[in-house]
Amino acid sequence: MIEPVITQEENMTLLILRRFFKHKLAGIAVAVLLLLIVASALASLNPYSPTDQNPTNKFQDPSGEHWFGTDELGRDVFSRILHGGRVSLAVGLLSTLLSIFVGVVVGSLSGYFGGWTDSLLMRITDAFLTFPTIFVLILLGAFLREQQLFILQNSIFVVVIIIAALSWMWPARLVRGLFLVLREKEFVTASRAMGGSPWRMIVRHILPNCVGPILVSGTLQMASAIITESGLSYLGFGVQPPTPTWGSILSTAQDKILTAPWLGFFPGFMIFLTVMAINYIGDGLRDAFDPFVIHAE
Repeated sequence: MIEPVITQEENMTLLILRRFFKHKLAGIAVAVLLLLIVASALASLNPYSPTDQNPTNKFQDPSGEHWFGTDELGRDVFSRILHGGRVSLAVGLLSTLLSIFVGVVVGSLSGYFGGWTDSLLMRITDAFLTFPTIFVLILLGAFLREQQLFILQNSIFVVVIIIAALSWMWPARLVRGLFLVLREKEFVTASRAMGGSPWRMIVRHILPNCVGPILVSGTLQMASAIITESGLSYLGFGVQPPTPTWGSILSTAQDKILTAPWLGFFPGFMIFLTVMAINYIGDGLRDAFDPFVIHAE
């Protein structure tokens, strides 16, 4: 019987996975996050609509019929939490992907070419870092919603754009630093001597060696994006009603914390649980991609 050949890349992938799941909290966090994603994706199966009002059923305590109780308009809080999870997870993922894409492009060009390219791009990055985040987020949110573009009529896209616009600088600086180190390595020098184009060296040789730190940074970006979206919705500048979000649910519960504490507890707990799970996944990825630990095994 012929045994399958395992390549060096497959060996490295298996090693990274094994090291990741050695981090027990990271493994638990993956299970928790997957559970949240599946529950949010299947939210439509819930018998209660997140927007249907029933004033005769308002402020019901958590029970077998309404697991998380009902709010001041008689809406099922459990259904609203599940549908709000769709928004928070979607905004967190999309804004993270967009900010990392922009950051990787800017950081790789800046770090590889150096010179005036590096100076120009880093000055633009520094300028964005000086913006007062919350103030600019609110202004951008109000401005973009006034535009007559179809894609901006959906406020989820507005939140994604404004969060990404003020968070791409961190991955850009990270990738630039990695490129400044890696571009001087022997394998890059050898590829350059063999006539490799700059784009080939960036995409084929340098960027793959930056995947680990970028993924770890991405988990931090996503956790921060979810908190930012919740904060904007709490202030009324995020995703607009009637779409439920964890932040907006928390906002409506702030003056009922004593009379109906479940209204504030459940959305707050979901934000906490999601952010903690993503942070622990980041810790696991950090350990898994640690080059010193990998080479030691």
